Amino acid sequence: MDVTLRQLRAFSAVARTGSFTRAAETLHVTQSALSGLVKELESSLGVRLVDRSTRRSHLSEVGREFHPVVTKILQDLDSALEGIDSLKRLHRGIVRIAAPQLMASTLLPEVIAAFSTKYPDVQVRLTDCEVESVMTRIVRGEVDIGIGPERDELVDLDASPLFEMPFMLVFPRGHALEALGRITWSDATPYPFIALQGQFTERLVLDLDGALRPQIIRPSNEVAFMSTALGMVSANLGVTACLPYARSLVGLYGLRMRRLEDPEVSRRFFIYSRRNASLSPAVEAFAEFLSAFVKQHDWGAIERE
Repeated sequence: MDVTLRQLRAFSAVARTGSFTRAAETLHVTQSALSGLVKELESSLGVRLVDRSTRRSHLSEVGREFHPVVTKILQDLDSALEGIDSLKRLHRGIVRIAAPQLMASTLLPEVIAAFSTKYPDVQVRLTDCEVESVMTRIVRGEVDIGIGPERDELVDLDASPLFEMPFMLVFPRGHALEALGRITWSDATPYPFIALQGQFTERLVLDLDGALRPQIIRPSNEVAFMSTALGMVSANLGVTACLPYARSLVGLYGLRMRRLEDPEVSRRFFIYSRRNASLSPAVEAFAEFLSAFVKQHDWGAIERE
């Protein structure tokens, strides 16, 4: 049977109004067009649904049984279409994000708060985890998108550039480094260097000059979280390096941030998603909002504070 949605709506309107004329008016079509749709439906089903007369139209016995079924179908369809429209208009939706612990505790809360003000009906669920766990959670479908530093050979993931930021040196207020007009890696190496475990230090070593390498690869401490490193710096146990987006956390510890130069080492971060998997309107909107939010921030203001 080749039954169309237009035929079902035409039949429903006739059943509801009891008149081809009034039904045509409600659907904004001509009476002949509406009558043709009902006849097509009857022909497809092989039964008469409406008994026609010069004064009024009545449903046949089959039509009376068929009417509530059609009504339910149309109601369910309209409800589904309204739901899709709500998603498109961001009247509802869920965004699931995975991000490294440092970003999840600094940059992203600001972004989520601003996004929720603009789209209050969209839920944003943030998962904080280790950097390498971000990719795994995306591939497993536990989150819609993930945010993390550049990684090689991402077979199952798509990557969209988010930002590139230079490393900043973090040290206590009143430290000898604060008096310098510019701070180089060579200036920092005489002081105990507190590094993060894993690829943070490994990739940093590869980016630095060979002359600095012997000192940088032997940090005084390697810790799992930047909050630990900042706590140690605050206790005058050394210095550390991090990216400008962590400025709010650095400020909580009362520490200073200054750009590291000669060489300037930066990190690129991306928004990752599963390859060949379409994102919902809410997730797409959040990704666009995040990118715009980052671009609007003046990270160079840290240097002037």
